[in-house]
This record gives sequence, C-alpha cells and structure tokens, in this order.
Amino acid sequence: MKILFTFLLTIFSIFLFAQKSDSTKTELLKEVIVSSQRISEKNVKTAASITVLNSKTLKNNQVRTTPEALMNSTGVFVQKSTHGAGSPFVRGLTGNQTLILIDGIRLNNSTFRFGPNQYLNTIDPFSLDRIEVLRGSGSVAYGSDALGGTVQLFTANPEFANKPTFNVNALTRFASSDMEKTFHSDLLFGSKNVALKAGLSYRDFGDIVGGDTTGRQSPSGYKELAFDFKGKIKLSENWEVTLSHQSVEQKNIPLFFRIKLENFAVNEFNPQKRNLSYFQLNGKTDKDLLKSINLTASLQSTSEQRNIRKNGSDVLRIETDKVETLGLTLNVISSISNSWTASSGVEYYQDVVNSDRIDQNIQTNSIKKSRGLYPDNSKFQSYALYSLHQIQRGNWQFNFGGRLNGFNIKITDDNLGTINVEPRALVYNLSTAYELSENSSIYASHSTGFRSPNVDDMGTLGIVDSRYELPTYELKPEKSYNFELGYKLRKNRFATSLALFNTDLEDLITRIKVENQQINGINVYRKENTEKAYIRGFEAEMEFLASNSVKVFGNLSYAFGQNLTKNEPIRRIPPMNGKLGVEYRKNSFFVRPEIWFASEQTRLAQGDKDDIRIGKLGTKGWMTTNIFAGFDKKHYSINLSFQNLNNMDYRTHGSGINGVGRSAWVTLIGRI
Repeated sequence: MKILFTFLLTIFSIFLFAQKSDSTKTELLKEVIVSSQRISEKNVKTAASITVLNSKTLKNNQVRTTPEALMNSTGVFVQKSTHGAGSPFVRGLTGNQTLILIDGIRLNNSTFRFGPNQYLNTIDPFSLDRIEVLRGSGSVAYGSDALGGTVQLFTANPEFANKPTFNVNALTRFASSDMEKTFHSDLLFGSKNVALKAGLSYRDFGDIVGGDTTGRQSPSGYKELAFDFKGKIKLSENWEVTLSHQSVEQKNIPLFFRIKLENFAVNEFNPQKRNLSYFQLNGKTDKDLLKSINLTASLQSTSEQRNIRKNGSDVLRIETDKVETLGLTLNVISSISNSWTASSGVEYYQDVVNSDRIDQNIQTNSIKKSRGLYPDNSKFQSYALYSLHQIQRGNWQFNFGGRLNGFNIKITDDNLGTINVEPRALVYNLSTAYELSENSSIYASHSTGFRSPNVDDMGTLGIVDSRYELPTYELKPEKSYNFELGYKLRKNRFATSLALFNTDLEDLITRIKVENQQINGINVYRKENTEKAYIRGFEAEMEFLASNSVKVFGNLSYAFGQNLTKNEPIRRIPPMNGKLGVEYRKNSFFVRPEIWFASEQTRLAQGDKDDIRIGKLGTKGWMTTNIFAGFDKKHYSINLSFQNLNNMDYRTHGSGINGVGRSAWVTLIGRI
C-alpha cells in the first residue's frame, strides 16, 4: 500500500506541476507504422497484435541489454537464467518456439533448444533503432519457430545529407554498486549518395546486487565488446545498396544458479560470439507487380564455448559449438490492383554445425577429445516460397497468405551412421479487420504455425539441463493453430488495444524418459512428437494524454497454458504481468515513474517443480517502483534511472537469478 500511495502521490504532483507549467505540444500518441507482416502499414489498421519499442523508448529506458528492453512489454515476459542471458516469452512460448529476426535475417539457427536460451543477449542494444514484436504466429511471413510470435530487431540506419556531414556520438553509463561500466561511441557520415555508421561498445558488468535480503549475487558479472557497421549507397533515385556487419564477443558469463545450487566450481560461457554480415539491395520500379524489391544475402556465425567443472573434480570439460549460416532471401511487393497488395518471396538458409568436446585434467594438463553435443559437420537446409495478400474493400480489410517450407537435415554420427530427413510444412493465415472509424478497428485472425525439427532435436548426445539426452530421428514439425480477436483505438488523447487469443499446439517435440536406463547416475531421455497443448489469454494496453505534457499508460498480459497429454500446466508459463506509469515531458526534460509487477505463479508442471530455479512452491508475486528521467539538448543528454526503489527481492518466473535491488544508473551522451 505504501508503494501504491507513493506512486499515486507522484502522479498527482506531476499533474499539479503540469497545470502550472506553460508546456508545449508533445505528440505522445503519434501513429506508429509497423512492418511485422512484411507490408508497412499503420498499427491501428493491422489485423494483428504488435508491440513497438522505438528509438526514443530504448534510449529513455536506458536498457542494459536487448532482452531487458522487452521487460514488461505487452504480451512479452523475459526469463533470465543468468545475468548474461535473457529469453523472451511471447504468449507463453520461448526458445526455439519463438522466432527472432535482426534486420529481417533469422537469428534462430538449428541448434536453438527448447526452453530459454541466451542468444538475444548477443545483440548490442546500442545498435538498435526499433523493436517490433508480432504476438501470435509469424510462420507464413518468416518461417519455422514462430509458434509464439516473432521478435524483429531493426538496427539504426545512417542518413543521407545534401552536403557532406560528419558526426560523433559518445556515451558512458555507470551503475551503483559497480554493476555496470559502459562506453559506446558512434561515428556517422552522410552525403548525397553515401551514408555510413559505425559503432563500438565496451561493457563491464559487475555482479548483480539483489533486493533487501539477497545482496550481491556472485559470480554473475561479465564483459562484452561489440562492433557494428552499416553503409548505404544510393545507386539512383529508386535503388540503394546496404552493407552491414555486426560482431559481439562476451567473456566469462557464469551460470549463477548452477554454481550456487548444483555443486559446480565452474559453469560458464566463455567466450560467446556472434558475427553477422549482410548485403541488401532495395529498389522501386514503375511496374505494378514489382513495386518494391528486396534482395538480401547474409552470412552469420555463432560460437559458444561452455566450460564446466564440478566441485572436487580435476576435470574441466570444454564444449564448443559453432554454427555458420548462409541466408538468401528475395521479397517483392506487388500492387495487383488499387485495393490489392501482395508481399511474396523465396528464402534459403543453410546451417553447418561443428561441435567438439575436450576433457582437460587441470592437475596434469592431459587432454581427452570426444564427440561434442552435436554430431560434427551436421547440415540443416531450409527453402521456402511464400505469398501474403491484403485487400481493402471500403471499411473492410482482408488478409490471407501461405508458405510452403521444405527442409533437408543431414546428420552423420560415428555411432548412428548417417541420418537424412526431409520434413515439410504448409501453413496459411486468414484475417479480417473492420474500420469502425478512421481511428479504430476490430479484427479477427486465424493462422497456422510450425517449427521444424532441428539439429538440437535430432543430434543431441550428452548432459543437457541435468538430463542425459540421446539422439533421435523421424521427427516431424510441431504445429500451432492460432485464433485471435482484437480491438484498436487511437484517437485524440486516448489509445488502447485489446486482444483475446487461443493457441492450440500439436505434435510437440518433447523429451521422453527412457525407463530403467541411466548413464553415470543420470536419467536418460529421447525426443518424440508426443504432446498436445493449448495456451489462452488476453492482452490490454492503453495510453491517455491527460494534458499536452502528461501521459498515463499501462498494460496487462495473462496466459493460461495446459498440456493436454500430461493433464498438467505447460512448463514455465509466465504469470499475469504488466506495468503502470505516468510520464511528464516539457521541452527537453522528462520524468517517468513506473510500477512493474507480476503475480505469483503456482500453476506448475512437474518439470517446473523439479527445476531448482522454480521449485515446488512456484514463484512469488512482486512489484517494483522505478523512475526514469532525462534532459536532452542538441549536443548532450543526461539520463537517470532509479530502479526497484522499494528494494524488493524478486525473480521473474523461471529465472536463475534475482532482479536488481534498489539501484541507480546514470548515462551521459555527448554529440559533435
């Protein structure tokens, strides 16, 4: 009650101050253009639920990492196995059941596992301009893994200029209790036909200090070095080329909960690397069937090294997985008639997976080599043809589309021999929206989604999350059937969106315990298509412009998941969660107090109860009070963040580490 009273008092004070101030017009409810369905359109007219975080939001929130940028966003829940990770749950699903794209290129590869992973944390938040989350399936537009939804990350673009311009941005950030020291710099060049941007980030994260009884959680800190480059060349008035490269290397990322609760002396990612280079050709023509063209060629590589040693053991296990991904995509926007637009294309991705394991005796330095987590030189190919259509008839909008996706998975193992499987998937979507007015609409949608079995499903051999997994084959794609009803309004001083959804899941690939079999005292599991489940829920968000300078906002999300096969809840289903806040903005200054909250989660699967991160009693509910403030001028900015002012001990459901306690962040930005 004290927290709520303090929050309401802060809101009242801001309102009082705003009435006395001579505030300027602030466009806090401006229209948002989204592209999550491959066709750019106004969010209020889109027959889908989309969460948008723009560059101003990312900057003002002082997001520590890319996963944390999504915390308490509508329909998104972030789990953190450790400080150097962060896995987004979109409508109750995560890991290889939620698709992540960066500049339209798949981050997901064939080693993405079921359940939370750390890969979203390999994207430097300072490189981003915008995040869009398509809640619900995105398989027709983007392919495999989009059962829960699609997280799209767009990096910042350099800008052309009428005359040559050169700018430098420098940023530094510090946190209390030595939890963060960050240095970032951007170099930008713009001319009539060439625009360039290069960014460099060095980040030193200290151990997380939790709430009133947790204290310092050690070891949980790590270091990160990231570089990004993007160049645009204007070939003509209608054609341009984009060249881009991104790289990140993270060192000594400890898995805090394993070291503290599972008798490990060492359990870390060291190093964790990701590199992405791509070429894009974008153009427009005067041909109706070729209104715009996008051709993208990409090469992405990830390298993950896991160092593991038990307490009392002289053997350090070093596991290394490397994935090289080649991507080729072609997308064409067509104007079939004045009211009929289509987005069609072809895609090809190929993964080559290399994996090895070394057991090193730290006393004698002797080395024993053996098979890695995956069969070495495994190959995963995906090829697809898709087409999405939108027809406008008066106040009605109709959307439909389909995708045919084929795969070739080749795994060669010394013990298993060669496994070659070729699963296929055909998915579609249908939706309709009706404009009640220029600023409001209702919609209904039905879509199907899929997730192809991958190398992680078929080739895993060894200990994974306290289980011993054996390879398997003859798996088929997981399927989802998504239904949604929604309402959107964005008018004058008020905006809101409401959505009800139901997702049916079939042929889920799950781990099945092999009865009466153990290896080194560890239960043995194998994966099969065995389960059915459903997830139902609602999402609501609103913004209210109380005056030209004051905005009140909030959101609420809830998902109920049930495994029909096991007659128990789906694993790791997030609790009801959301936020409530008010923002005052006057000229170059803003202040924004927020309450973040989540209810308790005691609806648990047996796997949740057996997971030491959750336990038999589940996860307690929590509420934190945070204040963000900033001052932005032409050549400099100052941002302040005060988090968890009530110093609550809390943990997001399924996480392996507690959230930060009472703490402060300061960010200084200079521009030349």
